Amino acid sequence: MSGLRWSLVSLFGIALIIVAVANRDLVVLRLLPDEFANTFPIPNPIELPLFIVIFAGVILGLLVGFVWEWMRERRHRLEAGKQRREVAKLEREIDEIKRQNSDGDDILALLEER
Repeated sequence: MSGLRWSLVSLFGIALIIVAVANRDLVVLRLLPDEFANTFPIPNPIELPLFIVIFAGVILGLLVGFVWEWMRERRHRLEAGKQRREVAKLEREIDEIKRQNSDGDDILALLEER
């Protein structure tokens, strides 16, 4: 399994290198329209290789997706935490019942409670 993983990672790395070499021409990236460029003190035209723009877009998209999913799954994490606390509470109660009825059989002790 490890060999398969390393071969897939290697193929992915080679594909990224090929994309980077094929798209190494400089492109002009403008963060603001020309009308707003004089208002804000941000250097407006930036020249970057195209592969950096592509990779930055992919990474930014992944980060936005991860944050979005993390926020969306908040209620599930809260519910899981609540259930973990409830299970721990019930396990403590079971242990307390077992300690109280340790002189006899556990099954007989449970039947006597009913």
